[in-house]
Amino acid sequence: MTGPRLNIAWLYADLMSIYGDRGNVVCLVQRCQWRGIDVAVREIGIGDGLDPAEADLLFIGGAQDREQRLAADDLLARKAEPVREALASGASALAVCGGYQLFGHEYRDAAGTVLRGIGVFDLVTEPAAPGARRIIGNVVASPLLPGCEDAPNLVGFENHGGRTRLSVGAQPLGRVLHGGGNNGEDGFEGCVAGRAVGTYLHGSLLPKNPWLADWLLQAALTRRHPGYELPALDDTLELQARESAERRAYAAG
Repeated sequence: MTGPRLNIAWLYADLMSIYGDRGNVVCLVQRCQWRGIDVAVREIGIGDGLDPAEADLLFIGGAQDREQRLAADDLLARKAEPVREALASGASALAVCGGYQLFGHEYRDAAGTVLRGIGVFDLVTEPAAPGARRIIGNVVASPLLPGCEDAPNLVGFENHGGRTRLSVGAQPLGRVLHGGGNNGEDGFEGCVAGRAVGTYLHGSLLPKNPWLADWLLQAALTRRHPGYELPALDDTLELQARESAERRAYAAG
């Protein structure tokens, strides 16, 4: 009997992986290997096709404006339907910063350029008011992910100029305890839609928040292996790193 298998589709690895976002893929792969899960990563760039049947877990990171625009055109033209099809059939996804914005309905930058998103998340991102600063710094957020409200606080680093606003009824990922979050006003960070998670948190996010990494893995693995339960890992070091990051966030003010 063969063991569990997982395919990770890494969207625009060459364009959208700033601020340590590639560490999320490294973390997912390592946590699979520790458990004996056969994991494969496919980097899917501009012009590449995406087979929804072979994408159990999708990842897209952040980028500078130019790279985000390049990815946005390709995402909408070539990959929107396969992404939606993969999610509808049980895949999970993590979208960070620029990827998070493109998984919404639209992103408007300070120059007035509108990038259409693919509508995984019910949200829009608009430019900051004239004279407003970018939202930069360490973030601490209490989890609002359904079923994970008692998990340790999320920690990460944000650096974004856009202000993301969730539609009424959209599910935030977390409630901001320290930092700016989606827009610096409503107290929410990120968004959840089914098995898709969107967030502004870099850092990398998953190594310091192992419970979220395992949530994504568990969701993805049950697509191909119904009833599968992730074996527990000793996350002592990861949780110490998370606690240290939370302390530093508050100490920095």
